[in-house]
Amino acid sequence: MRHVIALDVGGTGMKAALAGPGGEVLHRARRATGRAQGPDAVVAGILDFAAELHAYGAEHFGTPASAAGVAVPGIVDETDGVAVYAANLGWRDVPLRALLSERLGVPVALGHDVRTGGLAEGRVGAGRGADRFLFVALGTGIAGAIGVDGRVEAGAHGFAGEIGHIVVRPGGSPCPCGQHGCLERFASAAAVSEAWAAASGDPDADAADCAKAVDSGDPKARAVWQQAVDALADGLVTALTLLDPRTLIIGGGLAEAGETLFTPLREAIRRRITFQKQPTLVPAALGDSAGCLGAGLLAWDLLASTDRMEVTP
Repeated sequence: MRHVIALDVGGTGMKAALAGPGGEVLHRARRATGRAQGPDAVVAGILDFAAELHAYGAEHFGTPASAAGVAVPGIVDETDGVAVYAANLGWRDVPLRALLSERLGVPVALGHDVRTGGLAEGRVGAGRGADRFLFVALGTGIAGAIGVDGRVEAGAHGFAGEIGHIVVRPGGSPCPCGQHGCLERFASAAAVSEAWAAASGDPDADAADCAKAVDSGDPKARAVWQQAVDALADGLVTALTLLDPRTLIIGGGLAEAGETLFTPLREAIRRRITFQKQPTLVPAALGDSAGCLGAGLLAWDLLASTDRMEVTP
């Protein structure tokens, strides 16, 4: 059976699948990234894992994978297939597409993890059917994916969708990117955890604890939460003004709070827009499988483009 390798590389673990032509998952696997051993070991682990998946497909489905799609964190040059930089993996300028193509003997597509997850959400998840969508992941940081007609825009230099570095509080908290007042310093899951730990006096408290306290009516929690919602709404309205998406998909750890987040966020956006159209605001649907599913879509897209080139006279 014709299939592709889908591989989602995270800071601590890798999720993989063999995916059939209709997107059906034929096989799943996980493995630790092994970043403690250094960037060279991480790259070697990715190559070995992909080779094992390739061999598994050949043994169990009668033929090896036709292509592979790989999603990685950090700065990614999708055109040249280079993993430019990832702070949490320690690598720089890794020609990952070429290395994987040589190891597997098949075409390989390389994508940014959040954009790849956004591709899956847009095509087969919460944004299915939307011609234009914006996917925003609220995790340790904040990143986004800009979807247009079934594809995700990478930008001229691979930086498109970095909504977490929109400045929403000029002169505010310093950000590792070098600016002050970036959105992710106020509205990421990490930022809410930090603010709630300080406000509650519990150094182990996190964003999930804050959401529970909001639901129980704790005034300190409500203040922390509202500050995050207001900052998020400011950043999102800037993005809406520039991009005019039909659907706004919110994922990541903070979105797990459900309507504790979505109800005040919808209202905060509504108060801020003037001429803009308020998009449909929905939670992400695919959870932590989005990156892997998106990697599979990248691989099938690559095969489709290759097939078209082969039949063009």
